[in-house]
Amino acid sequence: MHILGAILAGGKARRFGSDKAHAMVDGARLIDRVARALEPQCASVIVCGREEAAFTCIADRPAADMGPLGGLNAALAYAAEHGFDAVLSAPCDVPELPQDLCLQLADDIGQTADHASFVQDQPVVGLWPTSLSATLDQYVSDGGRALYGFADVAGARGIQLRSPLANINRPEDLP
Repeated sequence: MHILGAILAGGKARRFGSDKAHAMVDGARLIDRVARALEPQCASVIVCGREEAAFTCIADRPAADMGPLGGLNAALAYAAEHGFDAVLSAPCDVPELPQDLCLQLADDIGQTADHASFVQDQPVVGLWPTSLSATLDQYVSDGGRALYGFADVAGARGIQLRSPLANINRPEDLP
């Protein structure tokens, strides 16, 4: 499969109190750690929802401040326009993504380009076929804002990874 990595980074980080994507963990910004984890698993990596030097960046779709669905919607539309089969999505605040994340998400359900899967307790981390682009666009246009709601509409399967993912929401969550 031809996979697009999408870092969803359009949030306001209110609980964190500053730009979470630029918070440092072991000498690297969170956004760079996520990019480094996605790059070997994907043909290309983009950032959704913000401008970030050294990355291809796209605006959330159809507008900013829609939460992760705006970023995922933009990523799926971009992937469809650029010939990708699927999007591997992750937020900018999960510093320890597995190097085989795509395989774990795909292998759990015998992934093909027609099936979606996501991490059960962190649905923003998922493998989404590009064929869902129009479905998500319609879901958002109809007022949908819940990622779990879209996962249900898409028939996506929640899975457990071999190791749980840590999520950085507050400065005290930093390792």
